[in-house]
Amino acid sequence: MTSPLRPSHAEPRAEGVLPTLAELIALRAAVGPRQAAPRGRHGPAGPSLSPLRGRGMEYAESREYVPGDDARHVDWRVTARSGRLHTKLFQAERERLTLLVADTSPALYFGTRVRFKSVQAARAGAVAAWRAVRDGDRIGALRASRREPPVPPASGGRGALRVLDALVRWYRAPQDDDAGLDVALEHAVRLIRPGARVVVLADPHAAAAVGDARWTALAQHHEAIALLLADPLEAAPPKAVLSFADGEGHRLALDLAGAAMRQRWQAAFATPANECLQRLPRLGVRARLLSTDAPSESWLGMLGTGVRR
Repeated sequence: MTSPLRPSHAEPRAEGVLPTLAELIALRAAVGPRQAAPRGRHGPAGPSLSPLRGRGMEYAESREYVPGDDARHVDWRVTARSGRLHTKLFQAERERLTLLVADTSPALYFGTRVRFKSVQAARAGAVAAWRAVRDGDRIGALRASRREPPVPPASGGRGALRVLDALVRWYRAPQDDDAGLDVALEHAVRLIRPGARVVVLADPHAAAAVGDARWTALAQHHEAIALLLADPLEAAPPKAVLSFADGEGHRLALDLAGAAMRQRWQAAFATPANECLQRLPRLGVRARLLSTDAPSESWLGMLGTGVRR
């Protein structure tokens, strides 16, 4: 069943069921202003030149072009000599990439408290995008699709709005070309360069199905964070018969009073979440459950200090 589920007695409402661009834009206020830089003996201690290669004024080297690179910096001489598109890099303060990896599996389009898990995913992604703007990062996004290209990284409000627009599209309804979180993470590992911040928005079941090697590759050279979207009903179902309806009016009744059904429920929801919370930190990935009734910015304390690696 790929349609969103809701308790059958509840009437569908747009609020909490479908993300809107207006609410994602409004979440910029939840991030807050950037803190002032500490002052040194000779005034504010600002960023210094990095030994790493970034964008700036002084040419450093050329490398093969990757999606998101500025076309104005194409090195046509090296491109002609090698037969492969290359771009110029410059010595400068390093500009980090914040990349959102969006799981769009059908299990996310469900909710019983405040909002659907899909809406909470969109909101948490918006918080990450606005934090990237505050930190001076470029922001990009991709989902588990073999057809849709990533949202190319860009700085400032323009970059954030591109990502927010994608989140609204991705989380309004299940995506018919969803290829699984493992595919999305494979794309991410292949595209990003060391030092990026990667925020994964995922259903616990999808995250649990991804192998250790994929998570380790993601965390090896990046700041990796997994936000596992959860609904209170999944963790603590009542001992009763629950009736659900999908978006097409089909009904499903589950008797959760019996021990056998509760064990199956536990295996489907609580077990994958607990497994991820224990396994991912051992692989270098910070993981946290984000409930549908929690503030969408409540996970921000997981982020590092902003020091570029």
